[in-house]
Amino acid sequence: MKKDSELERMLRDQQQHLAKLKEIVVETINEEKLIINNLMNPQADILTRGQRISDKVARFGGSWKFIIAFGVILFLWIVYNVVVKKDLAFDPYPFILMNLVLSCLAAVQAPIIMMSQNRQEEKDRIRAENDYLINLKAEMEILRLHQKVDLLLEEQIKTLFETQARQLNLLNEIHKKMEKHPSPGSAHQ
Repeated sequence: MKKDSELERMLRDQQQHLAKLKEIVVETINEEKLIINNLMNPQADILTRGQRISDKVARFGGSWKFIIAFGVILFLWIVYNVVVKKDLAFDPYPFILMNLVLSCLAAVQAPIIMMSQNRQEEKDRIRAENDYLINLKAEMEILRLHQKVDLLLEEQIKTLFETQARQLNLLNEIHKKMEKHPSPGSAHQ
């Protein structure tokens, strides 16, 4: 009876340790799901009309479509003004009007692109801060898990020592009983 109750107690201890480990794992997985959900579904930016326009201008102004289209327009502008009669050309050879258009385009496009880049830089800064906080949280979580594992290992070692002590006591009891009651085969030798 005493042996059965000790075995049951050891089994209960083992089940408690396994339940604690399972609880830690489930808690960690739930926290990780929350972090992943926050990263996968960031808050939407609320943009003003001007910010949306600057983003579109910057996106188009920094694309191959813009470069190719602009090159084609300039090429056609130059060809038309060189090939047609002087009285039909709207911008004859030194292309003063073209230079004026290019200067105005650069003067307007540069600040618009800068506005978009500044907003992107701010978003990158916020993203970097979030990454830092996530890394910090992950580090803290790892430390917390190490502490929990260390506590569980301490409990496990304590339980193992207690179990070994009980087993040693049981072996000593068995040995004493065997000494008191020698087996029939050992008496003849």
